[in-house]
Amino acid sequence: MINSDNNLLQFDLSYDQPVAGVDEVGRGPLAGPVVAAAVIIDINNIPDGINDSKKISKKRRLELCNEIIKYSIYSIAEASVEEIDQINILQASLIAMKRAIEGLSKKPKTVLVDGKFKPRTSLPTHAIIKGDSQSLAIAASSIIAKVYRDNLMSNLSKNYPDYLWEKNAGYGTKEHLLAIKKYGITPIHRKSFKPIYNILN
Repeated sequence: MINSDNNLLQFDLSYDQPVAGVDEVGRGPLAGPVVAAAVIIDINNIPDGINDSKKISKKRRLELCNEIIKYSIYSIAEASVEEIDQINILQASLIAMKRAIEGLSKKPKTVLVDGKFKPRTSLPTHAIIKGDSQSLAIAASSIIAKVYRDNLMSNLSKNYPDYLWEKNAGYGTKEHLLAIKKYGITPIHRKSFKPIYNILN
């Protein structure tokens, strides 16, 4: 378990408790939903090694995700490809965050959101730039959201194996772009995103 002088924990303790951290994953990919997680950590049971999900190996991320889920109150929500194409990725991300917050079984006194923008909520909410490297709860939510979305894209890849989503999670890698040119797009692709928009028009 984490020690009490951890900077990420101290950051969260400076706000009214309990604190919910919120982060989203999947703003950049060409395919798949955007996913948000909200996490209220039990400060007496904090897994050691929580950090920005991008700084943790895939294996360790999965281990931490299981530990966070075991000891925390959490909620995961999505905004669909259709919603992304209809209202744009930023608004879809904010909707996913709002859904994640509303899905928590316990009401937080403070919500800390990664980034510059805040979802609409009646709770006291703070947007924290690079929050996943400052806030323990945001870092925990980034881990849960990342693991969930990676698993989701791996499962979707079974139906569309040519696009290698189990490896690229829907991001526009060279292999993914070549597959789009060769096989066309799927219902899982975001039609409003370049280069897919350019292909269709």
